[in-house]
Formats: sequence, structure tokens, C-alpha cells
Amino acid sequence: MAPRRWAPLLLSALAALLVCLGPFAQGSYGAGSAQAPAPGQEGQLASVGSFELGKVRVLGVPVITVASPTLGSGKNQPTAEKRGRVIEGNLELLYKPLMLCSHGEALAERFVETVLHNKERPCNGQGLGFLGAPNDLKLEVQPGSHGSQQILALLPAREQPLALLTVTSEDARLNGTTPEKLAEHWRSLLQKRLRYARHLMQPAQLLKRWSYLLQLEFVLALVLTGCVLLWRRCRPVMQHSRRLGSNKSWLNGANAQWFSRLLIVIGLLLLVAMAAGLVFAVPGQVPLALELLYQPAAVLMKFLLLGFVALLARLLAGALLGQWAANVNVPLEARARRQQRYRSLVRVFRRLIDLGALLIAGAWALADLPGISALSASTILASGALIGALALVFQGLLRDFVSGLVVLLDDRYAIGDTVDINGFSGEVIDIGVLSTELRCLDQRSVVIQNSQCEQVVNHTKLRSGMLVNLLISHQAGNINGVLASISQVLESFANDPQWQDLLLAAPLLRGVSATDALGITISTLLLTKAGEQWRCERELRRRLLERLQREGIPLANRTTAYV
Repeated sequence: MAPRRWAPLLLSALAALLVCLGPFAQGSYGAGSAQAPAPGQEGQLASVGSFELGKVRVLGVPVITVASPTLGSGKNQPTAEKRGRVIEGNLELLYKPLMLCSHGEALAERFVETVLHNKERPCNGQGLGFLGAPNDLKLEVQPGSHGSQQILALLPAREQPLALLTVTSEDARLNGTTPEKLAEHWRSLLQKRLRYARHLMQPAQLLKRWSYLLQLEFVLALVLTGCVLLWRRCRPVMQHSRRLGSNKSWLNGANAQWFSRLLIVIGLLLLVAMAAGLVFAVPGQVPLALELLYQPAAVLMKFLLLGFVALLARLLAGALLGQWAANVNVPLEARARRQQRYRSLVRVFRRLIDLGALLIAGAWALADLPGISALSASTILASGALIGALALVFQGLLRDFVSGLVVLLDDRYAIGDTVDINGFSGEVIDIGVLSTELRCLDQRSVVIQNSQCEQVVNHTKLRSGMLVNLLISHQAGNINGVLASISQVLESFANDPQWQDLLLAAPLLRGVSATDALGITISTLLLTKAGEQWRCERELRRRLLERLQREGIPLANRTTAYV
């Protein structure tokens, strides 16, 4: 119980640590171009009324939302998506190192600078004066054309300010204010966020963030190693418990198995947390790191929710089947059969519920993956055609599945029945959704696909019976005396308290059923409870042989029993 109680607290603490270290992981290296949307998010712009919205990010985190009209817009007017990307590119100039050259060109430039003692480095863009101390950056608002407002960046290394964005009338109408007030609000917000981004991109802050994340990765690696060692320790405990049977200690085979499964789940979550920590170390990838933490947790919650629903469904199915099995209106002779079917139906329905819950949980988890939820209708139709093609390929499995349901609902056989299927005779020990397993008399296990169970002989459905044939020699003489002796044995057997509870009726002497050159065949019909016919038949045959031997009635040279 202790691992189950502390595991959620441990995972929550790890997630909290990663989230708290998020500010040290904000930022993005690279050129000062606009940041491209994440995979699967291209064109995901919301339309609100007559406005199309676009997000503007700083270090990958949205900071403001710009708008553009969706009705009556001119052909040359940029969309909200394009405006957002352009503004992001302008903002990135103020906190990300600008690389104007490739890596080869930068190395060549460094070599030339070393030889010629040249201090200017055009490739890194430092001469443009965009970067510097965080507090050196100041933003101001200036009036623009047609009632718009411009937000400019004032930098000490530049004589001219850098135009960042224009606050349009559409932006003001969307926010329910005037362009002047909205521009001042955005100026204050962007100035704080840009100064914070410049602070995070300082070499000292980058080194500090990497130091913290490496320490965290080391701690997570130690915890993961401990989980692996504990998991390896649980394996011999489970093997020892299986060899010796039940163990009364707290770490018996069942507890060790559940504990090992919990350790596997914790280990997988730790691996995800370590991957998210590495992503946190890349500036500007905080949303991706949080998605790495959120997606496994969301998938786990979905599986837990579907597991809880499956548990409720199993309890409901068990209650309904139990009510069906306990129906008092069922005839007395059919109640045992109904209880037998109840055990088979409960087992199969539990498997079907678990399988359905697993498929639903898997589809639900896949639906939230980036790009899956944004599939078009044509893609969904194409996937449906693919599913149809797969159904044709695996039509044998589908046929087995449907045949298994028919076997259960049609009550052809149930767990515990003794049946003959395709030349195999044995006790039904399991009925699956795809196959049926028999245990033969010599203890062989035979698995037969449900679709192949076409002709079934059930020896134990509701009741059982047996024909006991005796081949009497022609030298027996008085046949009526022989029949009288057999009748007395049958009457004595039917009145025996040890055997009469197993009989549904007294054994019936059918008389002479056949005669040939070998002898005279006398047939007796034995009706017993389900599955008791073989035991009763052996005892009755033993008594008949004793009586015939005692009275000197000879048997033919060959004795054959027809079942």
C-alpha cells in the first residue's frame, strides 16, 4: 500500500519541480525569424465574429492576440496569422542572437577576423545593436496613420527606433477599447516580457538553467535506477512465491506483481520527466516540455478513467448475469445448467468489457495527439477505407469473434461441459473471444478456433445418458431368464442410496436390440445427471458381469459397448 500512496505524491512533486524551473528554460536559439507553429497547429486561428485571431509569442509563450477582419478585407491586407508571425520576428530581434550566416560562413568569418585582426563580425548580427542589457530596452507608443498606434523599441546602440507592431482599429474593437489605451497596455506588457526574455538569454542565466536541469536529471536518474533495482528484486520474489504457493508475508507473489507493475509505470513517467527536463533546457520550448508532461499524465488519467468505467461495467454485467442465473422461474433441472452458463458468460463478458475499454482508451489517447484531431473529413474517410481493408485481411479473426458470441448465446457448450469437436473429446476449460480450449482425458490441452466448431457433440448439457450393451452367447439358453437376472441388477442399482441420487430415472432394460453370429445383444439405457454417466456406467457394468458370472451365463467371445 505504501508505494501506491506515495507514488502520486512523488510524481506530483517531480512535475512541480519541472514547472517551477520553467522560467529558466524559456528562450530559443537561432535566427531572428518568426517562430513557426508547432506541428499539427498550422493555421489553427480562431474566428470570433467578424475577426480572425492570431497569436504573438515571446519565447514560445503567447503574449498578445492580434486581429484582422474576415469580411470586406482587401487583398493586400495581411491576415492575422501573417501579422502574428511578422510581429514575432520583430520581437525575437530583441532577445535572440541573430545569425545571418550559415555555420560554415561563421567559421570562415572568425578565421578571417583572426588573420586580419578585424573586430567586426557581420554574421552574428551584433553590430545591428538589437541585444544588450535587459533594462536598456524601452518601448514607446507613437501615433500612426488612420488612427492606428505604433509600438517602437528604443535601444542605446541604435539611433533609430525599431518598429515592432501597429495597433489597428480591429485590435481595439476586439478588445473593446481605444487604440491609444490598447497600445499603452501592450507596450507595458511587451516591455516586461521582452526584458524578462533578454534576462533569460544572458549567458549567466543560460548556464544557471543548465546547471539546475542537470542536477534535476541526475536526481531523476537516481530515482529511475532505484525503481529498476526494486523491479529486479520483485522478480525472484514472484518466482519463489509461484514455486512455494501462497505466502503470508506482505511481499507475497500477488503484491510483488502489482508492485512491479507500479514500478514500471513510475519508470516510464520518470523517463518522460527526464525528456521534458531536457526540452526545458532549450529556450523557447517550455510549451513543448509542458506538453510532454501533460500528454502522458492525460493518457494515464484516461486509462484510469476507462479502467474505472470498465470495473463498473464488469460489476453491472456480473449483477445482471447473477440475477439472470438466480431466476426462480427456471425449471429445477435447468438451474444447474444456468449456473454453468453463468460462469462462462461472466468470464467472456469481462474479457469483452476489458477489450472494449482498452480500445476506447487507445482511440481517445490517439485523438489528442498533435495532428490527429485536426484531420480532415477526407482523411477520416480514407482511414475508414483502410480499416475496411484491414477487416478483409483479418476476416478470419472477425469470424472467430462472431462465432464465439454465437456459441455463448446459443448455449452450444459452456465451461465444464464434455464435448466432441473436430475429433477431439475433452472438458471445456475456457471459452475465449476467438478460441475454445479443451482438456482431453490424457490431459492434453487442445485449442480450437471458434469458427471451426461447426459440429459439436455435448455429453453433459442438462443431463447425460449411456447405452450399456451386453453381448450374450447363444449358449446362454433361456433368454427370458437372462433378462430377468439383468432386471434384478438394474432394480438393485436404482435402489442403492449411494447411486440413486446420481440417476434421473431407474435404468431401463430395452431388451434384445440385436442378434448375429457372435451372440445376442441386450441393451440397457442409463439416464444420469450431467457428467455422471461414465461413473454410473462402470459400476452398473461391474454388477452385471458379477451376476452373469455367478449364474453361469456365458458372454460372447467379443464384448463391445456402444455409446
